[in-house]
Amino acid sequence: MTAVSDPTSRLMELIERLRAEDGCPWDRRQTPRSMVAYLIEEVYELVDAVLSGSPGEVCEELGDVLFQAFFIAWLYQEQGHFQIADAIGQVHEKMIRRHPHVFGDETAKDAEAVRRRWTEIKKTEKGRSAEPSTLDDIPSGLPALMRAHRVSERAAGAGFDWADLTGVMKKVEEEWAEFNAEVGSQGGGDSGRRRLALEFGDILFTLVNVARFARIHPETALAEAVVKFERRFRYMEAELTAGGATVASTSREELDRRWEEAKSEVDHGDAGRHRRKG
Repeated sequence: MTAVSDPTSRLMELIERLRAEDGCPWDRRQTPRSMVAYLIEEVYELVDAVLSGSPGEVCEELGDVLFQAFFIAWLYQEQGHFQIADAIGQVHEKMIRRHPHVFGDETAKDAEAVRRRWTEIKKTEKGRSAEPSTLDDIPSGLPALMRAHRVSERAAGAGFDWADLTGVMKKVEEEWAEFNAEVGSQGGGDSGRRRLALEFGDILFTLVNVARFARIHPETALAEAVVKFERRFRYMEAELTAGGATVASTSREELDRRWEEAKSEVDHGDAGRHRRKG
């Protein structure tokens, strides 16, 4: 191997060294299938870093994601299937093809027009216009919330949608009423829990459509809500521990008071950090 200064080439040389006969035993035994789990884990760590608002953490975690992706590419290159340059070249051509309003003569008045054109172009690629369903190429392994969002987008793009946000909000109310009715009629047993779960799932799926109309990605919104709850809970928990108490040993009334205090302190601190970043 000859020394090069290009970061991409240096990373590929590093992976080649790890995979060499005198390289790392762990790296040598990996396959594309085994590496998928590590790639997914690193992607979620990158998501956490982005939500934390720390560019330094994002830089580190993004590097980890790139390493996993390049490692998988190298495994296919070893087997003679394709080179990393082929993958980069394909995505480069694809992005040009899917942005005719930037690299061609077309125009797009807004982001929604771009999304619609993107979907149209994608359908013509690889013979996808012959697919029996608009939903066929949505990955089945996506997390449920992300898959729900993708399915709702595709269905809407095909013309199956509410007229406006008011309509989908009304549907949420209907689904909530059906869930309440099922709760009231519960007699127990597996079949009852199954019906209740289905009704609850209907609520979640309809709320995903609310998010779509409001131009909010439900996965990101929920992730941020969980982070916010965790920060508040950790603050409350720490305050209770400092006073010799626990959540379990504290009355409901006191927990409510402590929670409001946590909301005030944590949210105020977050607002201050955002102002400093600005």
